[in-house]
Amino acid sequence: MVNGSGSTFAAPMYNAWLDAYKKIHPDVQISYQAIGSGGGIRQVLESTVDFGASDGPMSEKQLREYKDSHGFDMLHLPTLMGAAVPAYNVPGIGELNFTGEILAGIYLGRITKWNDPALHEVNPGVNLPSNGILVVHRSEGSGTSYVWSDYLSKMSDAWRAKVGKGTSLNWPIGLSARGNDGVAELLQKTQYSLGYVELGFALQKHLEYGKVRNAAGVFVKADPTSVAAAATEATRSLPDDFRISITNAPGKGAYPISSLSWLLVPAKIADAGKRQALVNFLKWALTDGQNMSSGLVYARLPQNVVSKELIAISQIQ
Repeated sequence: MVNGSGSTFAAPMYNAWLDAYKKIHPDVQISYQAIGSGGGIRQVLESTVDFGASDGPMSEKQLREYKDSHGFDMLHLPTLMGAAVPAYNVPGIGELNFTGEILAGIYLGRITKWNDPALHEVNPGVNLPSNGILVVHRSEGSGTSYVWSDYLSKMSDAWRAKVGKGTSLNWPIGLSARGNDGVAELLQKTQYSLGYVELGFALQKHLEYGKVRNAAGVFVKADPTSVAAAATEATRSLPDDFRISITNAPGKGAYPISSLSWLLVPAKIADAGKRQALVNFLKWALTDGQNMSSGLVYARLPQNVVSKELIAISQIQ
C-alpha cells in the first residue's frame, strides 16, 4: 500500500485519478487523505506517508533539514493547476469584480462594508448592501491559503509587511473553517460572508465567486482556460526544482490567483514495490491523467513542464 496525504485544493483530482487508475491496475493500492497542505508536508517530512501533496512549496529550511537528515532530496512534482477564487454569500448580488488591493484590504480589516467606495468603484451600477463583510479563512495549514497569501503579498505592501505568505498565517480578522469544503460550507450558510476556496468547491457548493483584475488590468473569471493562460508565460523558464509561483501572471487572459499543485516525493524510496507503483502512477497522471483535468475544472499542465517532470521521475531511486 502506498499512502499519501495533503492538499484539499487538489483532492478532487487526486481522488478521481486514483479511482480511474484502480480500474486499470486493480492490483495497485494507493490511498490519499485530504488533510491540508500543511499536514501533507508535515507527514512526508516525518516519513509517516510515502508522498505528500501541497499547493505551496516547502521552504528552503524544510528542504535543507530533510536532505541533511535523509541524505537525499524531496522532489516537488507539479501534477495540476487550479485557482483560488473569492467566493461570497450576498443575497441578491450576482457576479462582482475584485482587485488584489481590495481583497487585501478586506482581509486586513480595512475594508469592512460591502458598500465600501473601493468596491463601488469596480462594480458600477451594482446596489451593494451596507452590511459588514464576514471574512472566512482556513483554520489549518493550507496550500490554498498559501496561494491566496502569495497573491496578496504581491498586490499589497501592507499585507506583505503585516501577514506575508505561507500555509499557516496569523490572520488579522475572520472566522475559520477546516478544508476547502469547510470554508465553502461556512460561506454557504453565512450571509454577507466572503472567503477563498478552490474553484471546484465553489462550483460544487453553487457559490457566487467574482472576477479578479489581473496584471494586464482585465477582470477575469477563473476557469481552466484562464488558469492555463496564467501558466503559459510563468513556466517558460522553469526552475529545476519546479517550485514556481504563477500568481499575478502576465497576459490579458490570465486568472491572477492561479497555482501549480505539487506532489512531494522522496528522491529515494527504499521499498522497490512502492517505488515502482508510485513512479508508474505519476507517469500515468502526467500523461493520460491530464485528460481528466478540465472535467474537474483544473487546467492541464503545459507540455514543457510534463516533459521535464518525466525525466525527473525516471531518476527516482
